[in-house]
Amino acid sequence: MALQEVTKAFLRRCQASRKPVNLAWTQQCRRYASTGSSQETQSMETTDFLQDETVSEREFDPVAKARKREKQLPSSRYQFRPPRYYRGPLHPHQPPRPSDPSSRLFVPGPFSLPRLEQTYRSTIEPDLMTMTYTHFPPGFVAPKKGERLRSWVGDNPYFKNRPRRGPRGGQVLRLLRNPITFRNVPKLERVTVHTMVKGAIDDSAHLHIAGMVMQAITGVRATAHKTVTNVQGFGVRAGQYLSVTCDLEGEAMYHFLSKTVDVVMPKMKDFKGVKGSTGDNSGNLAFGLSNEEVALFPEVEVNYDM
Repeated sequence: MALQEVTKAFLRRCQASRKPVNLAWTQQCRRYASTGSSQETQSMETTDFLQDETVSEREFDPVAKARKREKQLPSSRYQFRPPRYYRGPLHPHQPPRPSDPSSRLFVPGPFSLPRLEQTYRSTIEPDLMTMTYTHFPPGFVAPKKGERLRSWVGDNPYFKNRPRRGPRGGQVLRLLRNPITFRNVPKLERVTVHTMVKGAIDDSAHLHIAGMVMQAITGVRATAHKTVTNVQGFGVRAGQYLSVTCDLEGEAMYHFLSKTVDVVMPKMKDFKGVKGSTGDNSGNLAFGLSNEEVALFPEVEVNYDM
């Protein structure tokens, strides 16, 4: 009995309004079983919303709508520019993060990954992580390192913060390396393409040609460098521009390296590979290419007279 009273009260409230939507809801609540009649469908199809003209047929003019607006929007609302210089953490105006589109340092992308970078992330990076991983069990305490700076000894201030004596016998201490974890797996950071042009000592035109070749194969504008001192044996004078350099990072770095490994190196005759002894303790690897090998790049091969 209580349930029937609640149902009747709900139906009376729905019948109090004459709107078509409420009428549809009322008839839908009264229907307890499918009778096969289309009375409910006809009542829903005759609503004012469906009889009104569609949105696509209406004329939409944003300019006219803006002109009819009585109170215009502020002129500087969509013209925000972050501060040019960083004035410290306590300044009221802080620059946004580089990932924010309004930041001056924002760079859109990357929209796609080079094939070499995809191979590194899917294959090489897990292998490096597995081969170089060092496990420290719970409760492990790292051994204490030796004192780097001298402490205060007696009344003589000479010993204060003085570096200790290095190892004897001409040995060089290795660079300190942080333990490799999933946060600092070795990866490519930068590729530097450098060349020294001997012909530029007598004629600077050779340096321009080398710069054009470097820009063609890397896609980055080359930077020229001048000598600092005089070298009488080679006829080099201080202030001469004798070398060019291109620094590659990000997508340009992966494109150049993949082109070198997949296109240029397989074309080299009697190529024995890069020496295994190359590099240093800091992770820098170096190898060189001769004039004939540089001519194997696709950008130079189509215009060999360059």
